[in-house]
Amino acid sequence: MMSAEQNAVITQTSAGSPAGALLRQYWQPAALAVELDGERAIRPVKLLGQDLVLFRDEDGRLGLIDRDCPHRGADLAFGRLEDGGLRCPFHGWLFNTKGDCLQTPAEPKDSRLCERIKQQSYPVIERSGIIFAYLGEGEPPAFADLDCFVAPDSHVFAFKGLIECNWLQALEVGMDPAHASFLHRFFEDDDQSGVYGRQFRATSADSDIPMTRVLREFDCPTIEVEKTSSGLRLKAYRKISEASTHVRVTNVLFPQAFVIPLSSEMTITQWHVPIDDTNCYWYAIFTSFTKAVDKEEMRAQRLKLYTLPDYRPRVGRFNDYGFDPYEQAHKTYTGMGDDINVHDQWAIESQGAVQDRTREHLGQTDKGIVAYRRLLLEAIRKVEAGERPLMVLTPEEASAIRGPSTMDGIGPTGQSEEYWRDVDARRRGGASWLTENQVAQEKN
Repeated sequence: MMSAEQNAVITQTSAGSPAGALLRQYWQPAALAVELDGERAIRPVKLLGQDLVLFRDEDGRLGLIDRDCPHRGADLAFGRLEDGGLRCPFHGWLFNTKGDCLQTPAEPKDSRLCERIKQQSYPVIERSGIIFAYLGEGEPPAFADLDCFVAPDSHVFAFKGLIECNWLQALEVGMDPAHASFLHRFFEDDDQSGVYGRQFRATSADSDIPMTRVLREFDCPTIEVEKTSSGLRLKAYRKISEASTHVRVTNVLFPQAFVIPLSSEMTITQWHVPIDDTNCYWYAIFTSFTKAVDKEEMRAQRLKLYTLPDYRPRVGRFNDYGFDPYEQAHKTYTGMGDDINVHDQWAIESQGAVQDRTREHLGQTDKGIVAYRRLLLEAIRKVEAGERPLMVLTPEEASAIRGPSTMDGIGPTGQSEEYWRDVDARRRGGASWLTENQVAQEKN
């Protein structure tokens, strides 16, 4: 059981806090690239408690700077994109993507004030539909050669959604393989013709059994957790019969993402990013190993649940998460519709804005969460000691991080390790965008 002090250490992420210092060692998702589409390529961003403004200038360059104008603190998110930068509407001060002051037009013509003004700016880069930002000091780490970053644009799709609670409890739900048999239980299985892009609805690899049936009928998995070069690997086994066992392999990508299978052809890499200590966004990249992603269909599915421009959920605490007692009795375990994002949202938001971990009682199924918290605390201590934590990578180290492997299938009982590696190798071997070297490295 945790103390209140320990809970604060791992949940608070503002500047100067222990976990905040750790997370500032990494690239953080700051916005979807599509949020800067259109005439007005400016978005306010709140990230790790900092108020920022993201913009793309007239030449397509990305900039991320502090949101308050250094003149008199006006909001630069209402600025004008012109003359090579972002101009404050209050007095016309102009800043480029690096935070340099280019003009102070209301000052006398011979004024040199502009030369002394520098707005704080932060490195930004666009990868696979997400704009990442680095809020730390010094050089940013290298990006690992993850599948979601190696795949071409045609084979990835990015989306996000707002969650009104602390980032850590949102992340930890992805380290808990057992919850899916209850929270995401459906009393009937879907026609497979309509399951594209939907979590836990397709059949498992090498079977005609829908995942919904596996979760419903085999609700007590055996869970194994092991350390990897990128975080943790979780393996959940559900014995179907003496001859066959369902195997699901997922990953924790340190510090705040997980990688899970969506279907036999697609994976999800999902980050949980603090806005502040009581709100976060999930950012996900869906990666296809076969055909190109149907982005219009994927986006349309998700916009049924989220509103623009802030990607707020259409159901939530304000309308009891769409709870229907008849549905709970006859159709779903939660009575909260058929989208698992809503189920997860209820589970983690109902823990409170910041979960009180002094009151929890963890069990055997929580071994992934226990292992992650140890990694997190170890990394926090390393940063405090001036050491380099896990996954702060050099370019050479980044090129050696592959995958990570993830799968969902039904194979021979007693051969689960060999089976899941074979399924992963088959999928990766069939991906046109992976080289033989990349397939071989991840297989090992």
